[in-house]
Amino acid sequence: MSSSQLPHLNFRAFVEALRNDNDLVSIKREVDPFLEAAAITRRLYETDGPAVLFENLKGAKNGLFRILGAPNALRADPVTRYGRLARHLALPPTASMKEILDKMLSASSRPPIEPTVVIGGECKENILKGDEINLEELPAPMIHADDGGKYIQTYGMHVVQSPDGKWTNWSIARAMIYDNKHLVGLVIEPQHIWQIHQLWKKEGRDCPWALCFGVPPAAIMAASMPIPDGVSEAGYIGSFTGSSLEVTKCETNDLYVPASSEIVFEGSLSITERGPEGPFGEMHGYIFPADTHDWPIYTVKCITHRDDAILPMSACGRLTDETHTMIGALAAAEIGRVCREAGLPVKEAFSPFESQVTWVALQFDSQKLLEMKTTAAELRKKVGDIVFYHKAGYTIHRLVLVGDDVDVYDGKDILWAFSTRCRPSMDETFYEDCKGFPLVPYMSHGPGSPVKGGKVVSSALLPCEFTTGRDFVPADFKHSYPQELREHVLAKWTSDGFK
Repeated sequence: MSSSQLPHLNFRAFVEALRNDNDLVSIKREVDPFLEAAAITRRLYETDGPAVLFENLKGAKNGLFRILGAPNALRADPVTRYGRLARHLALPPTASMKEILDKMLSASSRPPIEPTVVIGGECKENILKGDEINLEELPAPMIHADDGGKYIQTYGMHVVQSPDGKWTNWSIARAMIYDNKHLVGLVIEPQHIWQIHQLWKKEGRDCPWALCFGVPPAAIMAASMPIPDGVSEAGYIGSFTGSSLEVTKCETNDLYVPASSEIVFEGSLSITERGPEGPFGEMHGYIFPADTHDWPIYTVKCITHRDDAILPMSACGRLTDETHTMIGALAAAEIGRVCREAGLPVKEAFSPFESQVTWVALQFDSQKLLEMKTTAAELRKKVGDIVFYHKAGYTIHRLVLVGDDVDVYDGKDILWAFSTRCRPSMDETFYEDCKGFPLVPYMSHGPGSPVKGGKVVSSALLPCEFTTGRDFVPADFKHSYPQELREHVLAKWTSDGFK
């Protein structure tokens, strides 16, 4: 098998890998894309069920399209909890979250491996132009009953390039069908798609654009990660996968897209035309039915697609879907890297799902923290200044600082430390002059500015952890009993009648 056909580099192969893992259910009966497909998918998120492939969508024709729901959610099996994310990166299904994030970060210290240009590719098996395109006839999903339209774009990858051609950005941002030839979607400051859109505005020209669905799984992971400004995701992907990604030129502009993409929309992102977008049930678990705002219009001039194409769909909302497993986790990984680069002894960083990924917990090396000879207030200020004025910290509103006795990959551990070691106000430093994330409900519908402030650094480090070291022992099974006794208890556990 060539590298381009491996599951992390080919979406169709990824779907088959899930099937082989018994992590996929195929539904062959007719399913309505108007709410029914999303209702099934949402129920799977809330029960940690398998991914679902809707093979027979009402209204599908001429190979457009099937839907894969829950492409990167959690599994119920604790051993393969993060198996779907691992499959995106050629890791074994038993990989831990730490192993997954370390793999994503590995490219930051390696030179990029640029993509390989090929002629054609699976995404060119069918080509539609002009009157052959009618977006309103596609079986695009209506995801929530209160959404403002059919959100065809929840797990696809936008492709845009700076006018000088030096920076190509691949990213995820929601978009809904506007009419038969147009989409409308979020283009929010300071995201990279917004930055490039601004560059085209200065040129006075619409931005060439493509939207790719069913891209190589490794690519969609990179598209979710807040990598530095000016870095092109294609080379970053090559670096952490160890192989060059195959790309092919669009039919109607000079952009290059993954050759194995299931579906590609080609066209332009307007610098002048805007239209009403939303509301939409977002990553923090809310829909505000009155929320409609004007955002830029995308014009679709060409559609290319594989035979019997598959559209991936994320039915965003409450825990746990792709907006949590990817956006929060990958932001945390980059925040940890940025802190270490600034000289802070941060060992691990993770965004607990229980916070609806609005928090990041930073685990400090306790011995190195003592050696810093700093105070809690100084540390909070230093961390906040680094993170909250950096793009990686844009979506995060609370940083929780913990010692290395706390497992940041365990939400219960974080909540225990935060609830018992962080004294409200006295152990916190607030930020009201940095960029805020307007999708967080207390920002968009709270008492303050929707785009500024609302952030805090909370220290769950007791005073002794800055001076003499921990003077406490956790009252739990691991720490309150001798190792020999613990081993004896565990050895007798099943025979004593416990599971």
